Parts: sequence; C-alpha cells; structure tokens
Amino acid sequence: MTNAPRDPLSLDAQFCFAVYSTAHALNRTYKPLLDRLGITYPQYLVLLVLWERDDRSVGEIGEKLLLDSSTLTPLLKRLEAAGIVRRERNPEDERQVRIRLTEQGRVMRETARDFPESLLCATGCDVETLTRLKTEMLDVRDRMLGASTAG
Repeated sequence: MTNAPRDPLSLDAQFCFAVYSTAHALNRTYKPLLDRLGITYPQYLVLLVLWERDDRSVGEIGEKLLLDSSTLTPLLKRLEAAGIVRRERNPEDERQVRIRLTEQGRVMRETARDFPESLLCATGCDVETLTRLKTEMLDVRDRMLGASTAG
C-alpha cells in the first residue's frame, strides 16, 4: 500500500468541501420539514433564537446567528409578511428594532418539536456522536473567527 502524498488542492483533501457538502445535505434533510412550516432554513434559525427567548433586538438575533443586520432585515421582513413575527421600534430607543413572535410563530414551535429527532434519524448517528461533532465544529469555527479578528 502506497502512502503517496495527497495533492493538497484535490477536492477530497479539502476540509471546506466536507463542511460545504455536509451543510448542503443538512439543508436537503431539513427542506421537507421546513416546508411543513412554510419557511426557509435561515428563517428557522431566527425562530429557534426567538423560541429560546422572545422579544429580541435585531442586533441580538444577528449576534446569535453571526449575521449582520443587512442580511437579517430582509429575512425578518419576510417573516413579518408571513405573520410569524412582529417588528417594532423600541420606544426607548427608536434606532433599535425589536422582534416578537406572533401567536402563529409560537404555535409553529409545536410542529418543529420533532425536527431534532428527524435529523438524528437521518444522520444514522447517536446523540453522543452528534454532540461531539457539533462541539468540534464549533471549536473550529471559533478558532477561525478568532484568527480572522486577530490579524
């Protein structure tokens, strides 16, 4: 068996492609689930943040999701048009927009309750394996974010 050095520019050698293709597979797995709610994956992430704690500023949501307001605002406008959230100016600080779930947005949580189990089944992994992988991915992400701000 030969241990020839791998071409560092081959697709199979790329960590980024492993992450990208896994994210693509995750999105494909989530799509039929999210279709039941009539939302996209980024909209689902916003709902997850609001289901944890409702009534957040756009800035708070962006910080949790690592998104800037120029990316988040159109997404929030679509959620508002669908009747899932309300966007309101903070009366104490007009520059700040607060996001609150509507009753429809709160009810959607019940439909989404089985999503984690569906994802677990789709991966064929146990909870411990996925928890370990998630922790490792977050560690890699945080190191990369730290490296990008240190330069």
